[in-house]
Amino acid sequence: MYEPILDALRRGAAPEALSAAREAVAAQPQDATAHRLLATALRLGGDREAAMAAIDHAIELAPDDANLHLDRAGLLLHERQVDEAQASLARATGLDPNQFPAYVIQGHLAVGRGDLDEAERLTRTAARIAPEHPHVAALEGTLALRRGDADRALAILSRGSERAPDDLQLRHALGFAYMAKGHDAFAEQAFRALLEKDPNSRPLRMVIADLMRRQGRSGEAADELAPLLQGEHATPSMQRLVGELSLEAGRNEPALALLRQAFDAEPLNLRNVLAMVEGWRRLNLAEEARATLDATLEKHVDGADLWRARLLFEEFGSDGARAVVARWREAMPEYVPAMEAQATLHDHAGEAEEAEAIARRIVELAPGHSQAELRIVEALIRRDPDAAVERVESLLVRATDPNTKRMLRQMLGRCLDIAGQPEAAAATWAELHADVVNLRLPLPPVSTTTPQWPDLAPLPESPASVLLLWGAPGSLVERLAVTFDQARAPLRVDRFGPQPPADPLQRYTTVPGLIDGSLDPAYVVNLWRAVLPSRGVRDSHVFDWLLWWDNALLLALRPHLPEAVLMIAVRDPRDMLLDWLAFGSPVPFALTSPEDGARWLAQTLVQVADLHEQNLFPHRLVRLDDIAQDPNGIAQHLADDLNVQMPIPSQESLGPAHFAPGHWRAYRDALGDAFDLLTPVAQRLGYPAE
Repeated sequence: MYEPILDALRRGAAPEALSAAREAVAAQPQDATAHRLLATALRLGGDREAAMAAIDHAIELAPDDANLHLDRAGLLLHERQVDEAQASLARATGLDPNQFPAYVIQGHLAVGRGDLDEAERLTRTAARIAPEHPHVAALEGTLALRRGDADRALAILSRGSERAPDDLQLRHALGFAYMAKGHDAFAEQAFRALLEKDPNSRPLRMVIADLMRRQGRSGEAADELAPLLQGEHATPSMQRLVGELSLEAGRNEPALALLRQAFDAEPLNLRNVLAMVEGWRRLNLAEEARATLDATLEKHVDGADLWRARLLFEEFGSDGARAVVARWREAMPEYVPAMEAQATLHDHAGEAEEAEAIARRIVELAPGHSQAELRIVEALIRRDPDAAVERVESLLVRATDPNTKRMLRQMLGRCLDIAGQPEAAAATWAELHADVVNLRLPLPPVSTTTPQWPDLAPLPESPASVLLLWGAPGSLVERLAVTFDQARAPLRVDRFGPQPPADPLQRYTTVPGLIDGSLDPAYVVNLWRAVLPSRGVRDSHVFDWLLWWDNALLLALRPHLPEAVLMIAVRDPRDMLLDWLAFGSPVPFALTSPEDGARWLAQTLVQVADLHEQNLFPHRLVRLDDIAQDPNGIAQHLADDLNVQMPIPSQESLGPAHFAPGHWRAYRDALGDAFDLLTPVAQRLGYPAE
């Protein structure tokens, strides 16, 4: 009686299964199994509402059948009615304590809502019923992944997948475990196998496309999503996503065609605006950009993101930019970002009084507005430094946010410096650093042993371009990094980001390991090379900005990376200490006191002096004392050192001006003990004692 229905269901023949199930129900209207099979056929045909009615009728006929309650839970879950589904699952396990699927589903639901302890309890229960079942492994692996143990999750899921290679739940969980470990290619394979089973799954296709993008295959990712540009899936967000991927792949014209559709549908969506701006920029369509944005602004006059985008297509400070800002101010007269844009234009034109007037109006509308207050303080610094000190002190009294207070205290030190109060300025900065020691990185240990240096290996036949960039705090090495970045050099800055490379040049333990022989020098370089692809390095040319330097690294670099060049930014060490104290550094190292910082800086720079005097490794010292504020000087220096053409970075890209060379002398009384620690190494590096 049931075989024709089951055969049609196995073949996915929904109409045939539905016809056979209706016949069975007509023949046996009190048969709960017939109604259950009818519900399954209706579900296969996409009629969820009728399927729910059929399963409910089956439950009326056989209310103690746990499998019926489990089927009902499955229907509810598909409709995202989680609470009702959980009630049906509880009913199923209450009727049959050995109802294995119910425990598995309940376990996954518990994981989904973040109740990991309950998920673990349900997993143990399911494991007692069927310890070798692949769904137990899938649940255990998923639970380990949610607890942050990706290694254990991968081990569990890999073993389970070996036993049941075709289980879809296992493969799904395995894909996410690979993602957590950064094994994007393996994750893609896992999810692609699932997509073959369910080619209409939009979420799977989206995950696969994202994994392809992570591997640098944006064009293939766009192709993967192309089927979703038809029918119900062709939403503005999908058009934008495929357009963004196409832009990444350099397919600018087809990308812009998609982005236009997304923008026309949702012109106030910021991602749509940003993507369109990039498309217009790449295709040099400034006229189209102006016309499109002007027309859109007529309909959405308060679209702040549209006004910002419109400004991008006018030369900064030009009459065109002034006209756009004037229109923006007319449309949104007391909108603070529009007022900020107006003040910036005044600054650019040297109209300091007008800029300050707008800033004072901004703080009336938005008390404590940081940029406006900064502009007011800057104006006071120019004409009355003592008044600037008083203004910042009053802001400090009113500030409640810890980060704002830190910013204000740093600014107060600067105001005190300009007001001719170096002792107060130094004390303010020192207290600020001392207060955040627990939020900063410890200073890297400095080796004191002078090892027997291995021979410098000969250059390989086709040496790669390997530059190791480093500078101690206060050296302004970041100015070199900016210059390289604007020249589109292959500079890696990920050591300073949230996902730094897991290689020996990142770890403090590398130095003692090389010194005592517990770390193989060849391993250090080989692992550095092995990690490069995951850092986005697609060839052998790389400029690596290091967090720290120690000459102990030469034990590995001399024999195993002779093609590298070490570039070190230096300034007068006393200016470096003062700069570190006043402005911080790219690496947020802890500065417990000026004397402690000077002691560590002296030890570190002694190694630089040793390396330079003994020529221990191919290197370049870039003295930034006189060129730190000069984009042309920096570019020329780098061009001379590396024998390459270097474009000149913009003045703005270098950031705000720091102290002039030799400013440390104004702090001779305030920081004399710290400067005394640095004077010997300063002389070794070629700077005068006084």
